[in-house]
Amino acid sequence: MPQIGDTERSCADPSEPRGDDWMKTAPGLASIVWSPGPLGKSLSTSSRLDLVEGDPQLRPAPGAAETKVYRRRWVMLVLFSAVSASNAFMWLQYGIVSNIFTRFYGVDPLAVDWLSMIYLLTYIPLILPVLWLLDRRGVRDVVLVGAAFNCIGAWVKIGSVGPELFAVTFFGQFVCSVATVFVLGIPSYLASVWFGPREVSTACSVGVLGNQLGIAIGFLLPPILVPNVEDMDELAGHIRNMFYITAGVATFLFILVIIVFQERPELPPTQAQARARSLPPEQYSYLASILRLVRNRPFMLLVVTYGLNVGCFYAVGTLLNRMIIIHYPGEEVNAGRIGLTIVIAGMVGSLICGIWLDKTKTYKQTTLVVYFMSLVGMVVYTSTLSLGHLWVVFVTAGSLGFFMTGYLPLGFEFAVELTYPESEGTSSGLLNCSAQVFGIIFTICQGKIIDTYGTLPGNIFLCVFLLIGAGLTGERSNGFGVSLGTVTHLS
Repeated sequence: MPQIGDTERSCADPSEPRGDDWMKTAPGLASIVWSPGPLGKSLSTSSRLDLVEGDPQLRPAPGAAETKVYRRRWVMLVLFSAVSASNAFMWLQYGIVSNIFTRFYGVDPLAVDWLSMIYLLTYIPLILPVLWLLDRRGVRDVVLVGAAFNCIGAWVKIGSVGPELFAVTFFGQFVCSVATVFVLGIPSYLASVWFGPREVSTACSVGVLGNQLGIAIGFLLPPILVPNVEDMDELAGHIRNMFYITAGVATFLFILVIIVFQERPELPPTQAQARARSLPPEQYSYLASILRLVRNRPFMLLVVTYGLNVGCFYAVGTLLNRMIIIHYPGEEVNAGRIGLTIVIAGMVGSLICGIWLDKTKTYKQTTLVVYFMSLVGMVVYTSTLSLGHLWVVFVTAGSLGFFMTGYLPLGFEFAVELTYPESEGTSSGLLNCSAQVFGIIFTICQGKIIDTYGTLPGNIFLCVFLLIGAGLTGERSNGFGVSLGTVTHLS
């Protein structure tokens, strides 16, 4: 029979005694096999979710720490989400009108693709230093630095409006890409620090939703703000206006972060956070935490499958304009609207998945279903792209986005559940690092395939890797314990 070990945590409260004491106080748990977690403390037999509210046998101990959920938690979440949205908008403001910027700067399509891929490349070498900073200085300093880089990069791009200034616009985009490293992995960490046990998955989904909202606006506004006009001076004026708008928004958000954003509430929202705060710093090693995560086989399988899924999404988002224009010439605006449809549907999927997880805790089953439906959505999108009916593409792209983008918070939350009590920021950062690596590989390879053989082989290329990811997800779900929503008893 399976047992609850390092990678599957029980439903006990972190303030409660160790596993052997539980067996004395809660006879119903006497048949559970307990294994020590990575830190070898009472945290190892608990969940950050404190799933004990409805069980009379598992009431908190008399000496449990005081907890409180503050209303201003939503202010922190919304402000962070706005910063993330601003940064995500700038990721796509070139790619969705790539044919226009290719003509304006006089460069080849791959150079414009790199204006999006630099976001992915920058993340890989910087994520470990940023995770170290998150552990040492906290979430406020990390979000503040991210908002600062986002603001600086936006202003640099204002000075790049000229056909000979592609290097300047690339540098500005690089500065913005550094900001991504400071914000992309924060949602699960912020949710755990500020939100109660019954809303943490929903809060994580809202945090991811901010990034998706920025992507949605990045699909929608650039084709409207930068129309495909022939006059180069008029085109430069449109580009400059777009850059001024993004710089103004980024500056406003940076100021708000300085004034409003807080590190953490006075009292922790959960017993898990209370116990995490009480852990002496000298007992925590950042390097040892990374090594434990790398040795955690279920988590590393999730790292690979998450990277395959989100890497495919990055490739589709970066190359969407090129794919639509090939089959529907002159439809730059509709290409942006199709991208908007993908992300809006994904935002709905993310929110539904977050609420579902908060209610059921069926992480493995939900992950497997959503991953499989992402594959189905990609196959249907691939099959209908060239039919000549733009409304069909809207429908199939929306179904693809609902599941593929909806998978993002699932991956974050499942990773935290597999790796607790390790830092939420560390597990999310490693997931995102995998996504950036696969995103670069898939974008370059699919772009070359599309240029040489067409969109159908390029999309089949992605379908193959989604099939591999779905298979690995099924293996993880069948081979590693039970969902958090159930506790396996030995017979």
